[in-house]
Amino acid sequence: MRPYEHGGDIYGNPGVTLDFSVNTNPLGLPDQVGHALVANLDKFARYPDPQCRDLRTEIARHESVAEDWILCGNGAADLIYRLCYAMRPQKALVCAPTFSEYERALEQVGCQVEYHYLKKENLFTLDDKILKRLTPGLDLLFLCHPNNPTGRLISPDLIPKILNRAQENETAVVVDECFLDFAGGETANRYLKERPGLVVLKAFTKIYSLAGLRLGYLLTSSGILRDKVDAAAQCWSVSVPAQIAGLAALSRADWQRQTRRLVVNERNFLTKNLKLLGIRVFPSDANFLLLRFKGQLYEPLLRKGIMIRRCNNFRGLDEHYYRISVKRRPENIQLLKALEEIIHG
Repeated sequence: MRPYEHGGDIYGNPGVTLDFSVNTNPLGLPDQVGHALVANLDKFARYPDPQCRDLRTEIARHESVAEDWILCGNGAADLIYRLCYAMRPQKALVCAPTFSEYERALEQVGCQVEYHYLKKENLFTLDDKILKRLTPGLDLLFLCHPNNPTGRLISPDLIPKILNRAQENETAVVVDECFLDFAGGETANRYLKERPGLVVLKAFTKIYSLAGLRLGYLLTSSGILRDKVDAAAQCWSVSVPAQIAGLAALSRADWQRQTRRLVVNERNFLTKNLKLLGIRVFPSDANFLLLRFKGQLYEPLLRKGIMIRRCNNFRGLDEHYYRISVKRRPENIQLLKALEEIIHG
């Protein structure tokens, strides 16, 4: 079996009681979701709606887009692979470091992958230098907004520049916005109508803590591309529970605002106190922080029942980098106390 490259492997680490390696919402699952799942248990015996009709109607309202621009999938990762299978790009560009599934999906279809390295000296911020990489012959560009594991948003001034250059060169662009609800940045949705080569990825996984149910969707104004990606999936790829959960989650109109308020406060609290411990903390707009520390942190924390994300398998980072999620104050204090014991004895 292939080695697991992401956070959240509590199954392989049964002693973990506090998981900072995954970036789901510190508020957990909205109450409406749990209630809806319990109330609809009798529907689980049915085949799911393969077109996710009711869910797409609500997503369209939530995103202010047309229903036929939406395609649902078994999480955003499922749609990343389906996009690559459908588009069959010959040459693609990804940033480094970034979410590894872009690279893995591209390699599975035989695509030549090129890398645009984000610099530590620039706080891993994407800047205008990427425009030079958008040349004729490039079929596809993956962007993570905000980026994982750095948490950095793409400047709202840079997004249209990238899209314009890509359109000039007939390069498709996929903007992964799975963490955008935590950051409150500008979505690329506004550019969809005029740019059929643009795809925006979203997920319920992080903001609604539905990682175990697997639910994501893409937005594109290209009916041809949507149909190709749809054809690249098995039928019934979005389960009945996932569709019920998605509908219930979207009923929480205040969820994003409530979440961002908590995340900003706790991110600032963690940043301040981690720096006091001598850990370098890179600025983040998301619900997680990228750290750098010369000493060992992962194994010592694991022995205390706390798991963080090692980042040495992110292209462009080494064994001195770690990523932690932002949680509620009691859990954050517990992490800080454990780190203080490890660093200062």
